[in-house]
Amino acid sequence: MEIGLRHLAYLGDAVWELFVRERTIRQTPNAGILHKITTDRVKAAFQAQLLAELENILTDEEKEISRRGRNLPIPVGRKSNQNEYRHATAFETLIGWWYFYDKNRLESVLQILENRIK
Repeated sequence: MEIGLRHLAYLGDAVWELFVRERTIRQTPNAGILHKITTDRVKAAFQAQLLAELENILTDEEKEISRRGRNLPIPVGRKSNQNEYRHATAFETLIGWWYFYDKNRLESVLQILENRIK
């Protein structure tokens, strides 16, 4: 059964947030500061930046998945600008796709991104 892009983005959002939380939880015992650190790394603008940084290592297939994720219909009235939100959705779609179809590639990409969330 093939998983739809919207579902992959939904899954990718959860995978990314868990990845970030696992790495930020040791940074402070203060819950408010911890929340701020985490939300700064899961917001659309940050995810859009990460996607741009990954662009040169993506395969043609991954670029196509990213493009299709970026072009998903998005809710109207998002607080972040639509371009950032679209790129963040593309990032989450890729994370979800890797999680579902290629965990080895996911691990290698997450290793590349790990320093960006510290």
